Amino acid sequence: MSTGSAQTGAVLQSSSVSPTPPGSSDNFRANHSKKDVLLLAMGALGVVYGDLGTSPLYTIKECFSSTTGLEPTLPNVLGILSLVFWTLMMVVVVKYSIFVMKADNQGEGGIMALLALLKSQSPASRPFPKVLIGLALFGTALLLADGMITPSISVLSAIEGLEIATPVFKPFIVPLTLFVLIILFLVQKKGTGSVASVFGPTMFLWFLTIGLLGLYWIFQAPQVIEALDPRHIFDHFSRNGWKGFSVLGAVILCVTGAEALYADMGHFGRWPIVCAWYFVALPGVILNYFGQGALLLVKGEAFRDSTFYALVPHILLIPMVFLSTIATIIASQALISGAFSLAQQAIQLGYLPRLTVKHTSSKTHGQIYVPEVNTLLMLACCALVIRFENSSNLAAAYGIAVMGTMLVTTILLYQVMRYIWKWDFWKAFILTGIFLIIDVPYLIANLGKIFHGGWVPLVIGGFFYFFMTTWYQGRASIGEDIQKSLLPLAMFLDDVARRPVTRVPGTAIFMTWNQNVIPPVLLHHFTHNKVLHERVVFLVVLSETIPEVPKENRVEIRNMENGFYQIIAHYGFMESPHVPEILENASGKGFPFNMAETSFYLGRESLIVSIKPGLPYWRKWLFCFISRNARPATAFFSIPPNRVLELGTQIEV
Repeated sequence: MSTGSAQTGAVLQSSSVSPTPPGSSDNFRANHSKKDVLLLAMGALGVVYGDLGTSPLYTIKECFSSTTGLEPTLPNVLGILSLVFWTLMMVVVVKYSIFVMKADNQGEGGIMALLALLKSQSPASRPFPKVLIGLALFGTALLLADGMITPSISVLSAIEGLEIATPVFKPFIVPLTLFVLIILFLVQKKGTGSVASVFGPTMFLWFLTIGLLGLYWIFQAPQVIEALDPRHIFDHFSRNGWKGFSVLGAVILCVTGAEALYADMGHFGRWPIVCAWYFVALPGVILNYFGQGALLLVKGEAFRDSTFYALVPHILLIPMVFLSTIATIIASQALISGAFSLAQQAIQLGYLPRLTVKHTSSKTHGQIYVPEVNTLLMLACCALVIRFENSSNLAAAYGIAVMGTMLVTTILLYQVMRYIWKWDFWKAFILTGIFLIIDVPYLIANLGKIFHGGWVPLVIGGFFYFFMTTWYQGRASIGEDIQKSLLPLAMFLDDVARRPVTRVPGTAIFMTWNQNVIPPVLLHHFTHNKVLHERVVFLVVLSETIPEVPKENRVEIRNMENGFYQIIAHYGFMESPHVPEILENASGKGFPFNMAETSFYLGRESLIVSIKPGLPYWRKWLFCFISRNARPATAFFSIPPNRVLELGTQIEV
């Protein structure tokens, strides 16, 4: 089931989406000028690369922290820099930009879009594997957990620069971080359109600045360039053993936000994102990482706890802290907006209950605000900052969620290779194996963080996973029970045609989730009132497995004779259903509505926890709690509340 109740709402239906072959996104270049690509690439810098771009604030510092025990000697510095460089190459360049970003769902990316694509192409004769749905939901849950940690560690790392400028600021680091985070979340309801235009140029300035700072120090110790040789990685592991392997838990910080390349693809297109990476973001972060390594070789042990800000001349330290704070706010903004989009997709695909989705821009598609998600993220981020107090402690909680999400993406990508791109088994198996050789060691290395804070994303992700699966399974269970007692539409229409029925003036709209049966609310209404309106409309809202449905294809109208009609509205998983828009569209097709003479009949369920087989008792209780607190159908579908009649029924879960 999806966004509505069993009696009132939308149901996920497979749409006829043509497979997206590898390289199909290359058509972007044919439809956009070089100027368009340049402008979109600038926008991508501000939205897509915020997290990746601010990771130099803490990555090298954590690699040489007291936790890892690595000394900043030449062999160790070269080994860490080589690990960082080749991790960026293999994960961001090879895995995501070359392969994962080609697995788009009509231009949209992200785990939910990938799941929708796979489900749409699954043969009707073969049920879609539940294990893949579970993996996709778990990856989504970890991504949401990551969305709580990333803003916290990014903003905290930036503001910690004040402590380096002068110890006087030390007691104010946590309060200032909380202040910045709270303001950031409070302004979300105003939308990002007014400030989005400055995101790209600001991040361009950020990458230029950190790149030049790194370049200066590379000239002081040019031997760091040797780290481009991957043999230093093997030397690092052979010299440091398990300690060298466990440092992967810190190295993984360099790919913070890599999933954003795929998730935000629908906003910018593949080529602008790739161009922004190769020409601006990648050179900036690589130069800065190597510059930090050079600084450690020149100045040694004394600066291992502040390698990023140690690059900056003291006179420019305060301005750099300010720029870092702005950059981390932009990075956090991008992730928060991504969480809103992810929640909207999950609602439309039936994995989350109805939430408040507000569109903050009438011109730009995709700019939305979800108050419930925003409040949850704000409280969680503030709690994490208070609990962990500094970025080093938070870094111990980071990494497991990132690698869990990337591992899920690898598994789903294999399915795309085999069943969408039609690759042969060995070709898909070998490439997937290469990615797993990277993903699995990093995941194992991060498992060591569980008792030092790594349990936090696992607990948060586990909560989201059980929340989504409980809702999905609960709706499916109720749908099956109701389906058994429903009357076929054809049988009801034949019965009404054979015997006289009192008809009253006006139009009655009954929302339903099944095109072939009578809505239970209509049976209740007819049984008790013994009358029908002159015009009875069955409104079905279908959530398709494509991102957007063209407006000309939004509405279908079927005349079922004797004053009965069926309106089928199609919405993509990136869109929010809007009943007034549906009726306006129908009026434009010669099916007018007078709202003063139109009534909406909705069903309201009262769920009762029972002892019958099915979900465990605690999950039944959770499902009932979620259902009671879901957004009302009238508000979610924007139905005029003064035209609604609700009929209730009790259902045992």
